This record gives sequence, structure tokens and C-alpha cells, in this order.
Amino acid sequence: MQQETIKDYSQDGRTFKVRAILALIIVTLAFAVLLGRVYFLQVVEHERYAAISDRNRIQLQPVPPRRGLIYDRNGILLADNQPTFSVTLLREEISNIDETLDALSQLIEISDRDIERFRQRLQQRRRPYETVPLRFRLTEEEIAKISVNYHSLPGVQVEADLIRFYPFGESAVHALGYVGRINERDLQTLDPIKYAGTNYVGKLGIERFYEPILHGEVGSRKVETNARGRVLRVLEQNDPTPGVDIQLNLDLRLQQYAEKLLEGRRASVVALDPKTGGILALVSTPTYDPNLFVMGISTEDYRALQEDLDIPLFNRAVRGGYKPGSTLKPIMGLAAIDSGTVRPDYTIWDPGYYQITPGGRRYRDWRRGGHGRVNLPIAIAQSVNTWYYDVGHRMGNEPMSRYLRKFGFGQITALDTPEAIVGVLPTVEWKRATLNEPWYPGDSVNMSIGQGYVVVTPLQLAIAANVLANRGKWQQPRLLKGVIETTEEGEILTLPDLVDSRPVPEDVVVRDPAFWDPIIKGMVDVVHGPTGTARRVGQGMKYQMASKTGTAQSLHCRKMDVTDRTRWRNGIEIMPCLLPLLQWKIHRLL
Repeated sequence: MQQETIKDYSQDGRTFKVRAILALIIVTLAFAVLLGRVYFLQVVEHERYAAISDRNRIQLQPVPPRRGLIYDRNGILLADNQPTFSVTLLREEISNIDETLDALSQLIEISDRDIERFRQRLQQRRRPYETVPLRFRLTEEEIAKISVNYHSLPGVQVEADLIRFYPFGESAVHALGYVGRINERDLQTLDPIKYAGTNYVGKLGIERFYEPILHGEVGSRKVETNARGRVLRVLEQNDPTPGVDIQLNLDLRLQQYAEKLLEGRRASVVALDPKTGGILALVSTPTYDPNLFVMGISTEDYRALQEDLDIPLFNRAVRGGYKPGSTLKPIMGLAAIDSGTVRPDYTIWDPGYYQITPGGRRYRDWRRGGHGRVNLPIAIAQSVNTWYYDVGHRMGNEPMSRYLRKFGFGQITALDTPEAIVGVLPTVEWKRATLNEPWYPGDSVNMSIGQGYVVVTPLQLAIAANVLANRGKWQQPRLLKGVIETTEEGEILTLPDLVDSRPVPEDVVVRDPAFWDPIIKGMVDVVHGPTGTARRVGQGMKYQMASKTGTAQSLHCRKMDVTDRTRWRNGIEIMPCLLPLLQWKIHRLL
């Protein structure tokens, strides 16, 4: 017989009630924890998470300034800014760089060189969330192709930018220099805040020396972006301060005329304004196109410039070191009479040679048989070596070196030529320290006619000519005429305060102002005298000109080898053949 258990409904009710209460307590505690967490996130940590959210949505971006323009003395634009469009990539928004590059290659033309340089820029990126350019100078068709495919190209953008453009190409490149993209070496010296968002910096010449005022001051803008990093709207903007526009003393027409005269030659011309010291022309030929360097020169183009035997990258005007030859004779003549070595009317008999000791070595004049009776003006006009051999031997090294320094040799006196070299102004101490040899009388004889150890640049010769034309008055040579400022009265030119400005040398003061007269007379006779070395130039001339010719030559002729190319990169000019180095003239209306 089977027993049946009677179900206790009252007990079941109590069990259900306990379980319901327990479940309610658990649910209530869970909601309390959830509400507590919500309160913690929304109230206690509100500012923190709001800031994190804003950083994901809102970005502070630098706004690069417009680079200042460069004009010549007549208002002709020498360095301009042109708009260009480039495709850029934002690394933080791209999961696979290679896939993105492949996708872009299907839309626009991208070379292996573009990809290689993109990867270099990516490694040199200065801050996160900074776009890196892949290709420049996009056409309208290429911009359209990228724009319609934005949805499948996260992190890819088309950006507008202003890049430097030199409308006259090769003309005046050695004076202007050029700008180029900022590299790793530049990053070590540039202010990261001031150059935030800037991709270009002055590399050579005027662009480099006046970089602080041409660059301007960076601005900023607060933008709202979507999840892919693209800008939706600009919330706030502080406009950048554009770089100042500058005007140079350079005369483009004179510059181009001189370049045309020197076409096909390795040569240099420097012209100065004696009244102001302004550099009117600074020519070094051959030249090159600076526009090649702005966006980054190709390996092939750069190798072609490097391997060119005419070395167009070399600035002969400020870095070429040459024997000045007879061009120094007016200064040597002034040194001889002002130092009291000889009187202004000192004369010698020139048999065609000079001997330090009877029966010793003969230092020959350029004219076989000599010039007969010679004084200072004749020695300048006919470039008589023998007169200078005599006074040079009498003076010795110290007076010659001292007076050459007064005229700017052995130093850099021009304000804004950052690549200039000092040359070599030999002294007794210099020779002992450099060659471990004493100074011999023959060294003084050679130095008196601009030979021996003296090395000068074309710019230094032009500066010395300027001081001679002003009878000792120094006007500091400079390319800059002034900074263009707009006022209520119109545009005016002002000279900026520069940190690395050079002091103006002291004027050349002689014991008697009449000492300048035989020097100037001799130089006028070079052109207008019946036996002057440049008398053919003066035939039919309507104005009076003072001049001094000079010739120096190397000892042999050979082709330039790899060692030579290394030497000129270090600032040493090589003269591979017998060539007249310099023939400079001082122009002045008397």
C-alpha cells in the first residue's frame, strides 16, 4: 500500500516569499551599484571624461604663417609663394599603411621615390596627429579622384599649402639661396613651437640669413573632427602673423646682364653702391634652379649638379678663394706711403726685374726690358711689378697685412652673406703656425703684387674697391635694403634689428688726405691714360672711370678629380687650368 505525501502550501508560500525578498535585495543592490557607478562617472569624474572625449573630438592644430616675399630694389618679385595641393596621411587613423598606399596608387600616380620619401618624413614626424605629405602638386582630376573615395581611405586628406617659388629660376640664386623641407639636422636647432606646422626653412643665402623675420609667427585653431580624424568645423582660430616682406639692394636687370656676359664661364661679378654699400649684383656662374630644392630635389638631379665639373652649386662670389694679383696694388701703394716706408713721390728705375741682393734671384716685371723711371701713379696705371717689389721688400709683412685688413681682407664684413669665407691674410705668425716656416723677404716681395699666400674672394675685392672709391669711408656691404612696412602714409622701408649683425669696420684714416690723390690718379690712368692697362676700355667713354686690372694664374692644367670636388665642398676653389682669375674695375663718377 503506497503512502501519499500531502503538499504543504503554506510552507511553499513562505519559501517563495523568502526567495522573492532575497531576489529583490540582490536586484536593489545591483541597481544601487549601477546608479553609484553612473553617479561616479557622470558627476564625480565628469570633467576628466569630458576632457578625454573632447580630445577625441576636438584637436588644437598649428596654423603655419605665410612666408615673407622678397623683392629687388625696383620692386620686382624675386621669391613668391604659390598655392599647391598635396595628399597627406594621418598615421593614427590608418591601420595598414601599405594597403593605404596601394589603394592610393590605384587612383593617382605615386612613384617609388614618393613612397621612399614619405616613409622618411613619417620617421621624422615631430608630434602625434601630424599629417605627413605623400605627393605634392596634385591636379584637379587627382584631387577629385581622392575626394570621391574618402569613405574607403581613412586617414587620407588633401591639404592646401603655400610653397616657395622663384619666378626667375637660376638668376640671383647664389644671392637669394632657397628654402627646403625641414630635415633631422634642422630639427636639432629649430624652435619646435615656433615651427609647429611649418615644413620649410631657409637653407642658403638671404633665405637663410633672414629666416627669423621671413618665417613669421605660428597661429593655432581648434577644430572638431569625426572618428576618422577629418575636420568637420573650426571652433576657434588664432591667425598666424605672416613673415615680413623685404626689399634687396639687388638690381635684377644688372644681375641678369652680368649673368649673360659670363654665360658659359666659371666666373663671378660683384657690384656695390659706394654711397650705401648696397650689393647691386652678386653673380656666380654657372648657376642652378633653386625651385628644384623646394619640394625636395631628386637623386638624379642632385647627382648631376654634384658631378658637373663646372660646380654650379659653388658660390664663387663669397666662397671662391683666389690669388688677387695686381688688384691689390692700389692698397699696397697706400700702405707704402701712409706707413712712411716711402714718400708719395718715390720713384725707381725699372730695368725689368728686381733683386733682393745683388746677384740674387730676379723677380721679373711683366714687361721685358722694364718701364724705365716709375712713380706710384705710373706703377698703378701700368701695373709695374718692380715698383711694388721694391716697396714690398722695404715694408715687410706687418704693414701690408695691417692695411689689407683695414680694407676688409682676412675677415667677413658684409652683413648678410652667411656662406662667405674669410680667405687668407698671411702674417708672420700665420706662416709659422700653418707651415712651420719663418717669413722670408721673398714672401714680402710676392705678397706686394697679390701673389704668394694671399687668398681673397670676389666679394672682398669689391668691398675693398668700395672703400677706395669712398677714400677710406666704410659703408657696410649688405643685400638687404629694408623691411617693407605698411603705414597710414603708405609703404616704407625700415632696417630690422638682427641678432647676428656684424659691426661696421672703422674708416681707413691716413696721415694726410692728399695720400689718396696718387692712388686715384693712377687708377683713372688705368682706363684713360695713354699707357694704362685698360686703355682700350676708355676709348670713346663719356664719363670718367677708375679701375685696376689684375691677373693671376695656376701652375698647371689638369682635370678635376674626386679629391678636388671634396675640396670645393669644403670652401676651397680649384683652378684646373691657366686662367686669369680676376679682372675687376672700380666704377665711380669723379
